[in-house]
Amino acid sequence: MKHNGIIHKYGDHIDTDVILPGQYLNLHTPGDLGPHCMEGLDPTFSQRVCAGDVIVAGKNFGTGSSREHAPIAIKSVGISCIIAESYARIFYRNSINIGLPVFECPELVYAINDGDHVIADMYLGIFEVRGIRYQARPFPPYVQGIIDSGGLVSFVRDQLNKTIL
Repeated sequence: MKHNGIIHKYGDHIDTDVILPGQYLNLHTPGDLGPHCMEGLDPTFSQRVCAGDVIVAGKNFGTGSSREHAPIAIKSVGISCIIAESYARIFYRNSINIGLPVFECPELVYAINDGDHVIADMYLGIFEVRGIRYQARPFPPYVQGIIDSGGLVSFVRDQLNKTIL
């Protein structure tokens, strides 16, 4: 699966409270969460982002609380994946669990600029920016299956349906 988009670059230690500020935790649907995505850090983000765009960040992206609201908001605005130097572990797992691809690729993080165009191959973990290819570790097949299904719940449902039929 390939995506073309624009890079939205952020720094280190971006926490879930700026990804989705706490006053929106009473919202539950992706459509309600999306307009507030990154509002605590970049108030115009949800108006500028287009389907297929990519968030790139430094160290420890998604630190803070364990709520799924933050990756749900990111996915709902059309972000195709996140590329960071590293992630808070629970944010990483929550992202996979909702079907949002998250890659680690420090070389790309430090070589690109906000606003650069990216061609992303989600299956191979290859990202091309300004004619230069960057390689992240691709997901193992079972994790790719979770992402392809749209998240863990859908993946398990699909697997159960296959065994029942």
